[in-house]
Amino acid sequence: MQLYVARHGETWANTEHRYLGALDPQLTLRGREQAQALAAHLPKNLDTVVVSPRLRAQQTASILNHHLGLPVEIVDCFRERDVGVFEGLTQDEAKKRYPWLWAQNITRRWGVGPTGGESIAEVVTRVRDGLLALESKYPSQAILLVAHGFVAKTIRALAKGDFSDFYDWQLANGQLLALDNVQIPVRDIEALKASLPVK
Repeated sequence: MQLYVARHGETWANTEHRYLGALDPQLTLRGREQAQALAAHLPKNLDTVVVSPRLRAQQTASILNHHLGLPVEIVDCFRERDVGVFEGLTQDEAKKRYPWLWAQNITRRWGVGPTGGESIAEVVTRVRDGLLALESKYPSQAILLVAHGFVAKTIRALAKGDFSDFYDWQLANGQLLALDNVQIPVRDIEALKASLPVK
């Protein structure tokens, strides 16, 4: 499977550096321009488009697919990480409002997330399950997956089988990650925890 992961264009929350997971804002004008710019550089061999259910991803996918006219499949596994009570907050606001959570470095804990949100392990598990389903359905096809920053870094780490640069690597808004011959290992997610850096 050839996989091209596009991160959605910019939203107001991205411009203000706010936690954005379960919130569902639309693209800004700049976000639409980023998607249009990316559309001009997409590979020519794409077979299908898979997209997160979030509005920002759907709008980006619509722009990217405008001239391609490919079938589109919405897959919930590729929605962005829900960060619970941190949603919509800046890091400074989260630190002041929830100091006991911030002191635990809660967004970087493997097995637990912010109150009402998802842990890293939960996101990794559902994204891995989504990728395995794609591998089964499209074993020799080229897929454009329009999703999110945390989802993109999770996919990259799973494809490499290594989470050592998980906190440092980031796909920018409106950018593309190309992964050839993707083979997602079917193994215990907890085995990957060992390569995640301690922060």
